[in-house]
Amino acid sequence: MSNDADSRGTSPSRGLRLARGVSPWLAPTAAAAAVTTALATRRPRWALAAVPLTALTGAMLWFFRDPERRPGTGRLLSPADGVVQSIDPWPDGRTRVAIFMSPLDVHVNRAPAAGTVTSVEYVPGGFLPAFNKDSDKNERVVWHFDTALGDLELVQIAGAVARRIVPYVAAGAKVAQAERIGLIRFGSRVDVYLPEGVEPAVTVGQRTKAGVTRIDRG
Repeated sequence: MSNDADSRGTSPSRGLRLARGVSPWLAPTAAAAAVTTALATRRPRWALAAVPLTALTGAMLWFFRDPERRPGTGRLLSPADGVVQSIDPWPDGRTRVAIFMSPLDVHVNRAPAAGTVTSVEYVPGGFLPAFNKDSDKNERVVWHFDTALGDLELVQIAGAVARRIVPYVAAGAKVAQAERIGLIRFGSRVDVYLPEGVEPAVTVGQRTKAGVTRIDRG
């Protein structure tokens, strides 16, 4: 299993940790904020650019935070921070739990259960708002894990703003429960398909925390 920093028994650290894969967005913004702030000390008119750029940098630091967490207990843990948008029975006997992530939620997703990543498939698509019922056709990454419960499917779905999904692990990797597996930039949605016979322990409208909230009953 991975030696991810949030393995069981590890106390969360208090320092600010940023998600991997944010540099292309954050670095240019932070650099521009630093340059315009320095210029503003000589020419006050540069403050017109320095103030919004500094505010944007601060907002991005918050959006891309990646806090350490002590994993919860249960066979399946939530893969995402957010709100349960829907719980739907699937024709093959599975149950889909859809979690909507707002721009204010942590955007790093975690493995619901320990196992082996059997596939990571990128599927091109549109960029409808994640709360739209047709967002199933958006750009997405489909994951399959071989777990103690059998095959477990998880889908990261890009939204209207989140136009980039960044997987952290590849097919063949062994992951621990609650280990970080990828990032969706800004608001989006994550679907997890509970195997047949597994009942959800969450309800529509309930808030979840990645790697902490138990989503199966039993």
